[in-house]
Amino acid sequence: MSTPPPDPVKPVRDLAVKIFADGADLAGMVALYRQPFIKGFTTNPTLMRKAGITDYAGFAREVLAAIPDRPISFEVFSDDVDGMEREARRIASWGTNVYVKIPVTNTRRAPSYDLVRRLSHDGLQLNVTALMTLEQVRAVTDALAGGAPSCISVFAGRIADTGRDPLPIMTESLRIMRAAPAAELIWASPRELLNIFQADGIGCHIITVTHDVLKKLDTVGKPLEEFSLDTVTMFHNDARAAGFSV
Repeated sequence: MSTPPPDPVKPVRDLAVKIFADGADLAGMVALYRQPFIKGFTTNPTLMRKAGITDYAGFAREVLAAIPDRPISFEVFSDDVDGMEREARRIASWGTNVYVKIPVTNTRRAPSYDLVRRLSHDGLQLNVTALMTLEQVRAVTDALAGGAPSCISVFAGRIADTGRDPLPIMTESLRIMRAAPAAELIWASPRELLNIFQADGIGCHIITVTHDVLKKLDTVGKPLEEFSLDTVTMFHNDARAAGFSV
């Protein structure tokens, strides 16, 4: 008995989950801005360092001048509450489409819940980042409830890196976050394009995707027989180009 063909893959344009481009390459961000399926942007200190950025505020001003009308997250760098608050208020003043990324704790494990509550209820749009446990999701949701529009970034990809299935955690996070209807769940640190469809399948609001993963979008829905032949052809051509023989 033959196996029935798999269901067709849903086109990216038909997905409910919002795709945010994650990166710090200005030219790449501007190119992705031209794509209507890219609904927002995120950055982080690690991506900025890899991109060779040395003037943080200057880079942010360039980005916001080029992308004035989609959400963009910029992160605080301080490791103490007073410094985080000072930086957060400064970053928020850069534009109405700015979300300020606040880490869920500092490097000494001190939670930032009180700061998140204060900033959110003062009207700052926040992206609370680096969450990985449901306890953190509950506490951040409680802090954001009744505040400004916000995001909660659960690092599903890093959870998966530990051998744990992130899907139950992401699904339960959505349930917990009903208590803060102005907050959206971000599926952060995805490792492959499949994660976009997994996020869409559970009703996750947003997924952040790095530029290198976004380059694979052309393969979405590609017939597997054709993809198989492309792979065989790649191996054959590379073997010939290398001059291999047995």
